[in-house]
Amino acid sequence: MKGKIYVVGMGPGNKDNMSFKAFDSMKKSDILIGHKTYISLVEDIFPEKVLIRSAMKKEIDRCNETLKLAESGKTIALISSGESGVYGMAGIMLEVASDSDIEVEVVPGITASNAGASVVGAPIMHDHATISLSNLLTDWELITKRIDLASQGDFVISYYNPKSFSRTTQIVEAREIMLRHKNKDTPVAIVRNAKRNEEEYVITTLKDMLNHEINMFTVVIVGNSKTYVKNNKMITPRGYKL
Repeated sequence: MKGKIYVVGMGPGNKDNMSFKAFDSMKKSDILIGHKTYISLVEDIFPEKVLIRSAMKKEIDRCNETLKLAESGKTIALISSGESGVYGMAGIMLEVASDSDIEVEVVPGITASNAGASVVGAPIMHDHATISLSNLLTDWELITKRIDLASQGDFVISYYNPKSFSRTTQIVEAREIMLRHKNKDTPVAIVRNAKRNEEEYVITTLKDMLNHEINMFTVVIVGNSKTYVKNNKMITPRGYKL
């Protein structure tokens, strides 16, 4: 029997914020495979499943194992948190499986910027850019160029992977670049663990954003020149005349 691979974006990780398709794909699968943190988020939902955990920086190995299992006839759910096609596993899985006849189906999920935005209001209602501050796979020089151009273009900017134990200066430099083009009082949302039990957020300004805790479970959303805060909600107008 021929196997199949679902590359599943599971959203924030709880059942309430998971799509029916994501849930159904995992339910249909014989094996769930993913980073150990993501597997821990679904192990209580699917206690009957075979679960395979892997570590950070083992993405290629994870995809190779997924393909091998699928070629043996198994249906596999390769799990990403958030959206599988946004800094997730969809791209690399499709590359690894490009010479195989195994079907790979990409299942979308709620990405961190959307989850975080919903917590604080509607900050990404207009044109926006999504930038990862991790320079593990992308040169920092290119990342800073993207920050500069997005700031010049008055985009709302959502930052993924803003800070870690080993990367502490990138968010500082990103802020310095943005201050060249954005007002210091531009609203900024800092959302940690969006739509999870440990959810925390603060709405601050570009000037004061570094006074608040930022870590790898944080999405930082920086507004554009029209973004404002009212009733503790961050709003970027779409342009409707009210």
